[in-house]
Amino acid sequence: MKKYAVICAGLCAAMAFTSCKSSESAYKQAYLKAKAQEEAQAQNQTTYQQPVAQQQSVVVPMQEVSSSNTRVVDNGDNIKVRQEAVTIVNGTGLKNFSVVVGSFSLIANAEGLQQTLKNAGYNAQIVLNSAVTPPMYRVVAATYDSKVDAAASRDALSGQYQGAWLLYAK
Repeated sequence: MKKYAVICAGLCAAMAFTSCKSSESAYKQAYLKAKAQEEAQAQNQTTYQQPVAQQQSVVVPMQEVSSSNTRVVDNGDNIKVRQEAVTIVNGTGLKNFSVVVGSFSLIANAEGLQQTLKNAGYNAQIVLNSAVTPPMYRVVAATYDSKVDAAASRDALSGQYQGAWLLYAK
């Protein structure tokens, strides 16, 4: 008796799955209907389009300017500055913004870079940031009151000292 129930249930399931199949003709009819609507819309758009008055475009003659004459003006708000609490180890004193060209964990390395900068004509100084581990000796190439002036100096130095950055001493 159980065998007949299982066989009947299987046949019912098979018939249910085969009867739910969509026929190919239904897909074809839907495709043809959509195609006809698309063509009707295309015809409506072409018949109802009205000619648009031609607009005269105004062309301003360009002026050629040499790239060496181009100057970028920056207001200083978007210049990145790192704030650190530092103490002067060797130098005359810092202004508000300083250009750091090197960071060393050994003072001897910092003194070597400082001497190189002094030979090149910079008033180089060494400051210590003891808040980090290990303490870092920062070599300052130049110091300025204005952030924009410091950024210009950093940009000039970044060709020779890659990774130069601005420091605001707390």
